[in-house]
Amino acid sequence: MDENEFDAFYNASYRRVCAQVYAMIGDFDEAAECVQEAFARAWAHRRKMSSVDYPEAWVRTTAYRLAVGRWRRKKYASRAADRAVGVKMEMPPVDETHVALVAALKQLPEAQRQAIVLHHIADLPVHQVATEVGAPTGTIKARLARGRATLAELLADERPGAVWKEA
Repeated sequence: MDENEFDAFYNASYRRVCAQVYAMIGDFDEAAECVQEAFARAWAHRRKMSSVDYPEAWVRTTAYRLAVGRWRRKKYASRAADRAVGVKMEMPPVDETHVALVAALKQLPEAQRQAIVLHHIADLPVHQVATEVGAPTGTIKARLARGRATLAELLADERPGAVWKEA
């Protein structure tokens, strides 16, 4: 497509494509801008446009896609900030006893830690802990006793008269 052919194409179809895109998006100014941009892209690809069966359809589709892209950018720009980068939320202060308990549990052997957590935190009875772990009930009782004793030492407050209470 040479300059004269492109000028004739532009003059013949600009108003019609503007009206069609306006009907699709509902904003005449936005439609006119998008059609102008679509014709600018068609001009940049005018050598390929001569092989396109319906160049007006190509311009109309390009203009509509530009309008949709602009609409999406406006929509996402006006939405609330992402939670990851948004306003800081106020969190309740961390309970120091909880932090101490978790730190102490990490120091226990895995088998004792598992028994303590399942029995005292998950509230499972000893026989159910034994079934879940795959160990005899007596072994679970021994792990609980050893784990509690170790936790008592780890959580013992250094102040005289302080006593750790089991949750």
